[in-house]
Amino acid sequence: MYLNTKVESLKATDAGIEATLAGEGVEPKQVFDRVLISIGRRPNSKGFGLENTKVVVNDKGFIEVDGGRRTSESHIYAIGDIAGEPMLAHKATREAKIAVEALLGKPAVFDNIAIPAVVFTDPEVAWCGLQEHEAKAQGREVKVVKFPWAASGRATTLGRNEGLTKLILDPETERVLGVAIVGVNAGELIAEGVIAVETAAVARDLAESIHAHPTLSETMMESAESAFGQATHSYRPKR
Repeated sequence: MYLNTKVESLKATDAGIEATLAGEGVEPKQVFDRVLISIGRRPNSKGFGLENTKVVVNDKGFIEVDGGRRTSESHIYAIGDIAGEPMLAHKATREAKIAVEALLGKPAVFDNIAIPAVVFTDPEVAWCGLQEHEAKAQGREVKVVKFPWAASGRATTLGRNEGLTKLILDPETERVLGVAIVGVNAGELIAEGVIAVETAAVARDLAESIHAHPTLSETMMESAESAFGQATHSYRPKR
């Protein structure tokens, strides 16, 4: 992985895709089998005649909605990518349910605070809730506890112990503010983190909930135990 590196050019050759890179400590000419270009997405909010309605479209092309996914035009609702980030299918699914309930006159509001994100690489990367860099940007103090998968029996038997499970906690209440996981099946494991954040669970809740052994889900429990210096398979004195 190269950070702070610019791709100056790409050229198809018989050997593959030749990339010219610019960055400190990076070999300038490298050949790859495939190159995936990902420069982001933008909402497709044009061509629907919205300019003839009261619907407000911001400068980025997103449609502004309220908690019930209702636009400034009371009979028009918007969900999914067009209603703002994060642009994820599971967020859109939740929004759709909220919009339908609102249409039926029920008191429905999209107020989820933990929307999971998963990068389906190998190993997978998954996270939800407040992350370290966000806390730093907010000037908010947090407590970070980690459990290395090198100490996980299940990860070892799978031959995939390069992972890590991390909890971001409130230092005073030890409430779980965010979770991040790197490792095989991280996308499956993050669900427990979502529940912890959404229900305002504290580290003690996770630490004292029995997890099956040996499983990868144990890493969530042991990460929480690390907050108290009590992780069974990783000695980390409480700070």
